[in-house]
Amino acid sequence: MKLKENEKIPNSEIFIMEGGNPVKKNTLELFKDKKVVLFGLPGAYTSVCSAKHLPGYVENYKKFKAKGIDSVVCVSVNDPFVMDAWGKSHNASDKVLMIADPFLDFTKAIGADVDKSARGLGIRSNRYTMLIDNLKVIKLQEEADAGACEISAAENFLNLV
Repeated sequence: MKLKENEKIPNSEIFIMEGGNPVKKNTLELFKDKKVVLFGLPGAYTSVCSAKHLPGYVENYKKFKAKGIDSVVCVSVNDPFVMDAWGKSHNASDKVLMIADPFLDFTKAIGADVDKSARGLGIRSNRYTMLIDNLKVIKLQEEADAGACEISAAENFLNLV
């Protein structure tokens, strides 16, 4: 990943669902003046993402809020409809903001893009978690292998916040 701790989040276009419709936003607008835990992963409905990564942040949401986190945000290289449906299937709607990066604008800007074509996924995001405070990356944990969810897992990242 080319983005490092103490650097500013790049201005990138992403999508969220509002009122049943995809709405284009930019990362600076979403993270300005906020303390955010942002986790990125290869794809909605994929095995490790569905079994561990997203559920961990849903389950630990209140613990992050208790530590002064304004928002917990999940980003993946999927379309906004898929991210919305996946979030709803994990009861994440009122806890984790599900953002879509369908064109890899954000993922490529931070250098988290990985080629998962051999597994039928195409270009995706590596698995990571970061703490952002008013657009500045304070902590960043990136997995060496996108199939692992250890240092970026909610339970482990919670100790760094």
